[in-house]
Order: sequence, then structure tokens, then C-alpha cells
Amino acid sequence: MAVVLIIDDSPTELHLFQNMLEKAGFDTLVADSGEEGLKVATTARPDCILMDVVMPGMNGFQATRRLTKDPATAGIPVIIITTKDQETDKIWGMRQGAVEYMVKPIVDKELVAMINSVMAA
Repeated sequence: MAVVLIIDDSPTELHLFQNMLEKAGFDTLVADSGEEGLKVATTARPDCILMDVVMPGMNGFQATRRLTKDPATAGIPVIIITTKDQETDKIWGMRQGAVEYMVKPIVDKELVAMINSVMAA
């Protein structure tokens, strides 16, 4: 079973994404900060990462950049999940190493399709 790491500082969003993905057959891991997400990604090596952008401390762009520069986690696809629907943020996220970008609120079927697509690439 594919493992997805969800990194988001909102307990509500973590719960929502975790339920959505587990219903779709994924195993999930969660982290409530960029710093914790880096640790979990390095030790657990998930198949995909969902990354919130706006978090206290290390934001999602910073965490994504660190993940993609670390040889241990560079091959893990990162999908940016954010409330910001701005083209400049999408471009910035992709420059940091994200492979996709979705705007909240998320439609479960679209998210599952995107995860499957990035893992197949």
C-alpha cells in the first residue's frame, strides 16, 4: 500500500486529508510542522508528500526545498496544498521542487488522481 505523508499545521486539515486518503486505500503519516515533516520523511520515506504552505516556523516552500535537495528524500514527489490560488505561488512552489499544486478546498477524487499520477511518473 502506498504511504502518503501529510504536512499541515491545522489539526482539522490533517484529519480531513487523513480520512480522505485512508478511504481511498492509502496509508498515511502526519506531521504538524515543516520541521517535523522533514524528520518523518527522512525516516519513513513515504511514496508521496502533501505539503501545506503557510505554517509557523519553516513554511511549506522551505520544507519542500530541503526535501528536494536531500538525496535521501529527493525522489519523493511533493504536492503543494494551499488556500492561495495565485500563479506566483504556484510557480514558486514548483521552483522549490514540488511536482504539483492544488488549491483548497480539495476534491477527494481529484487529489487521489493527482497522487496516483505523481507516483506513477
